[in-house]
Amino acid sequence: MDLKEEALELHRKHRGKIEVKSVVKLEENRDLSLTYTPGVAEVSKVIAENKELVWDYTIKGHTVAVVTDGSAVLGLGNIGPEAALPVMEGKALLFKELGGVDAFPICLNTQEVEEIISIVKALAPVFGGVNLEDISAPRCFEVEEGLQDLGIPVMHDDQHGSAVVVLAGLINAAKVVGKRMENLKVVISGAGAAGSATAKLLSGKVADILVADSKGLIYEGREGLDKYKENLARITNKNKKSGDLKEALKGADVFIGVSKGNLLTADDIKLMAGKAIVFSLANPVPEIMPEEAKKGGAYVVASGRSDYPNQINNVLAFPGLFKGALEVRADRITEEMKLEAAYALAGLVEKPNAENIIPNTLDKRVAQAVAEAVMKAWKGER
Repeated sequence: MDLKEEALELHRKHRGKIEVKSVVKLEENRDLSLTYTPGVAEVSKVIAENKELVWDYTIKGHTVAVVTDGSAVLGLGNIGPEAALPVMEGKALLFKELGGVDAFPICLNTQEVEEIISIVKALAPVFGGVNLEDISAPRCFEVEEGLQDLGIPVMHDDQHGSAVVVLAGLINAAKVVGKRMENLKVVISGAGAAGSATAKLLSGKVADILVADSKGLIYEGREGLDKYKENLARITNKNKKSGDLKEALKGADVFIGVSKGNLLTADDIKLMAGKAIVFSLANPVPEIMPEEAKKGGAYVVASGRSDYPNQINNVLAFPGLFKGALEVRADRITEEMKLEAAYALAGLVEKPNAENIIPNTLDKRVAQAVAEAVMKAWKGER
């Protein structure tokens, strides 16, 4: 049985991957009186008097909504909410298994920004956090911005989860090649959700960042930039360099690909500085396959794939980020939280080498380490 058949059989057999389970027994009339009527009315009255107590008496304090509109699902594109559901179920499974956080998929049958914002706001009383997922750019930026006053952490994981793991991997990769972070020249292919967030998180921590979209390098004054790329231009490309991706690679220390497969060749990697770092993260087909990157002289290579060393996967970030945020009842995910999460993640690899710059995606230490870093950051900011 091949992967396709096995995956279909697993999902058909279980009719999905998650379920709702009770945490209290229901065996006697007394149990019914406590969990439902008349006892539950006492809980409702207490919460009605003080809404903050909903965190103590209900699922809110440990439950996250995984919200999508189905517009940018994996590498499949705009496939809609029904087809997105198994992916969001999978996300909920990862939250529970890796972070001990309960999560539920919310797949919306709308791709209108204001409608998505309105629906999520209306759902907010149930959840302690909102994980936005697989919403296409630039609408994902608008949706996330529109929900920051919700009073609970709202994070678009394709942006910030990816950025946290990239930074963690880069911290260790720099150690392996013997270069200082502040001296690195970084080239990012892709100005969508992951590319933009990665550039912002790396800004000020490396020497310079050049970001390329499908039309070439982004720089201040380039025609046709939307407001999000204009903001990106202000914090990257200090010398306002124009040209294409290959021009940008000349002398670069780091390539981070979050765009599309088969974009580069070994000859392109040869344009980079010695001991180059290549994070080729398009999935399932990277911008350049790891063996091809090494043929071009790359010293440290990472991808988004599980069948190669150094898998850069946002599953290393989001369970712990939300676990920590829920624990301290944070009202948002801050930059300091993301930075501390990245440092904690990097620190779990005690002796990084070219084949080991990031923890394994199933490393059970990860979520707790990230959560503790998030909690520390939040308390330090208060």
